[in-house]
Amino acid sequence: MNGAFSAFAWVKNDAPGGMIVSQTNGIGSGETWLGTEPPSGKLLSGLVPPPVGRFITQPLKSEFVITDDQWHHVGFVWDGSYRHLYVDGTEVAKDTVALAPPKSATGGLYIGASKSLDAASFFSGLIDDVRIYDRAVTP
Repeated sequence: MNGAFSAFAWVKNDAPGGMIVSQTNGIGSGETWLGTEPPSGKLLSGLVPPPVGRFITQPLKSEFVITDDQWHHVGFVWDGSYRHLYVDGTEVAKDTVALAPPKSATGGLYIGASKSLDAASFFSGLIDDVRIYDRAVTP
C-alpha cells in the first residue's frame, strides 16, 4: 500500500495473540495491520513507519480487549500521518504525534496469520467480511 489506507473486519475469538490482517514488504519482513496482543487480548497495530521500523516507533495498542468470544467490528486506518484503531465503530487508539509514512509493501497479504505461517501467529477464532480500502475511511 502507498498513501492512506484502511482495513476492517468482523472478528470473534477467545484467545489472545494472533494476526487478523498482515502484509509482507516483499523482502522477508512483515507488518501487522491488525492483531491481538498476547497475553492481554488487546487490539493492536504493529504497522510502523521507517526509518528502522519497530526500533523507533512502538506498535499502536488499544485498551480494548477483543478476546471475549463476542463479535467485534475492528479496524485500522492510516490517514497519511496517524494510525487509528477502531472497535465497534469507536476510535480506541490514535497516535499522539504525526509519523512518517510506512514504506510501500508489495508482498503478500495474509488474513488470520503472519507471513511466517507459524502457529503462534494464527488467529484463534472467526474472521469475516474483511474490507481493505486505498483511502482513509471511518466505520
